[in-house]
Amino acid sequence: MKIPGQRSALNQTARRKASHALDTDVGYLAQFYRDAADTYDLNVGRQGYYGPIVVAELAAVIQTAYLPNERAVITILDAGCGTGLVGLQLERLGFRLIDGFDLFEEMAEKARQTRTYRQVQGDVDLNGPLSDYCNASYDITVCCGVFTHRLVRPDGLRELARVTRPNGFIIASTRKSYAEATCFDGEVRRLQDAGVLMPAHCLSDARYYDEDAHYWVFQVPDKASAPTEERL
Repeated sequence: MKIPGQRSALNQTARRKASHALDTDVGYLAQFYRDAADTYDLNVGRQGYYGPIVVAELAAVIQTAYLPNERAVITILDAGCGTGLVGLQLERLGFRLIDGFDLFEEMAEKARQTRTYRQVQGDVDLNGPLSDYCNASYDITVCCGVFTHRLVRPDGLRELARVTRPNGFIIASTRKSYAEATCFDGEVRRLQDAGVLMPAHCLSDARYYDEDAHYWVFQVPDKASAPTEERL
């Protein structure tokens, strides 16, 4: 016989696994994340969520290796910031100029409460234009946990590249099942051929959460040398 606490934990685990299934109804996913906002950090912490740590550490390596400015003045966009777990890791590593957005206002509000971000916007869908974000605004754009299920399509990478400065970087995690089911690498090749981004590195089959993930590092090419829209 399971005690109430055990039943609650098992129910949370079942809901979490269901939320990550690629064939899960979009409405269910949306409701899951809205309902989970208050307890999200606690639940993923219990399970060992490595994604935010890996993404933030990669940003630190990229800054040290390639960007001339100090971390405190590097501008970062946390796309799909959730409750702010990546932002907290970035702050720990010395980054200070961090903006974020999320599809769900409930998650965005939790990120604001961390006081890590300059600003956080909710109700922002990466499947469409990021109309509130100007071209070439950020040195680094990070995206952890977004390319996980069918709420966001792989072509969202194009908008992430648009808001990243020439010679800047995008760091994105893709759950293995998502990458395989959506042919994520095929979209990467199309964007590379179009001169939108260049793959710089990939950590394959790395620790993430309840499933391994790939961690991608892309560089945005100098727009002057990239193909124009007319040539695409």
